[in-house]
Amino acid sequence: MKRKVQRNSSEILRDEMVMQQQVAATIGDEPKTIPEIAEQLKHPASEVTAWVMAMMRYGKIAPLPKARADDYHRYRLTERKS
Repeated sequence: MKRKVQRNSSEILRDEMVMQQQVAATIGDEPKTIPEIAEQLKHPASEVTAWVMAMMRYGKIAPLPKARADDYHRYRLTERKS
């Protein structure tokens, strides 16, 4: 079994703009967790986390309240007026 080489943070951030579009398309109208997004995009959750955090910083997505403390956050797209 071939092991995938983990990318460094500069490589992950280099892909940020392209991947933000793919993350947004994956979320669509149905909020999703980071593991769900990672599975659909076929990228490690650690990379998806970096992209999701950047999107939150820029107001593109927002977490929904969690039903239980040990649940994953679900993220939804936001409407941001420029």
